[in-house]
Amino acid sequence: MFQTLAVIGATGAVGRIMIQLLEERKLPVKTYRFLASARSAGSTLHFQGRDYTVEELTPTCFAGCDLVIASTPDDVAAKYLPYAVQAGATVIDESGYWRMKPEVALVIPEVNPDDALNAKGIIASPNCSTTQMVMALKPLHDAAKVKRVVVATYQAVSGIGLAGTKELHEGTQAHLSGADYEYSAFKHPIAFNCIPQIGGLKEDGYTSEEMKMVYETRKILGDQSIQVCPTCVRIPVANCHSESITVELGRPVSVEEAHKLFAAFPGITVIDDLPNSLYPLPSKCTGSDEVFIGRIRKDLSSPNGLTFWCVSDNLRKGAATNAIQIAELLASKRFAKAG
Repeated sequence: MFQTLAVIGATGAVGRIMIQLLEERKLPVKTYRFLASARSAGSTLHFQGRDYTVEELTPTCFAGCDLVIASTPDDVAAKYLPYAVQAGATVIDESGYWRMKPEVALVIPEVNPDDALNAKGIIASPNCSTTQMVMALKPLHDAAKVKRVVVATYQAVSGIGLAGTKELHEGTQAHLSGADYEYSAFKHPIAFNCIPQIGGLKEDGYTSEEMKMVYETRKILGDQSIQVCPTCVRIPVANCHSESITVELGRPVSVEEAHKLFAAFPGITVIDDLPNSLYPLPSKCTGSDEVFIGRIRKDLSSPNGLTFWCVSDNLRKGAATNAIQIAELLASKRFAKAG
């Protein structure tokens, strides 16, 4: 059992879902603490039948904590999480700051659980768009070795937090009424639009979101030879990221074999019945912890290629659920030692 679990970013979009999951999944924890910025400190949070006062995140606030789960901006993670490690805590971090540090494990529990079990200090949870893609790639990689991936993402506004959802709703209302609306979370109107840029400019004309998919995929799967060509697009959908994924494998894999590989993998659900218009939809997948796959078909341009459609709730499996699953892995290790 963990003695004290602290949740950082408890009042944010992902933090709220973490708290919901902690209540539902009953992680073995004796005491909880909820931490946030000075702006949210002092507010009240209801959890497991009682009210908690949200505490301010400070360098000295981690005394007595043995597990910390953090959902913060990169600069906050860089500044405060080392203090948690110094205080003796294991940290599960949702930010992008620690993911590519060589000494930090980058973990999807269904894909590379041993990396979490062998880790010390900070354990990073991947970017949301990477998580669902690597979940889909893992069974294919194990069966036939992934050589190359071409992926286009269709990412929901909730990916940038509560401000993104607010601007989609308000911007849509303004557009329909013919009124002007000033966006601040997006550089262009998101209502009735698609924005083919997520993140800042990185090398060779790719964005930071796109390069996360390249580097994180290789690290999680433990294979630096995998080639990834991503295009990340923000679309006017409230929640759930969608991805069109084309993968080139080391050998031909039939559609039937791919169906079986996906269906047998934990955390994946196949919905694939094109004649009856059944396939994963963001509107149907929101609120779920699974990764949904459909439209599985041969790549017409490559004998060893497959292409498919992939949808997942970016706030749950793409963020909060993955972090809680890592915590459950660590708890199972503690139980095994106790036994």
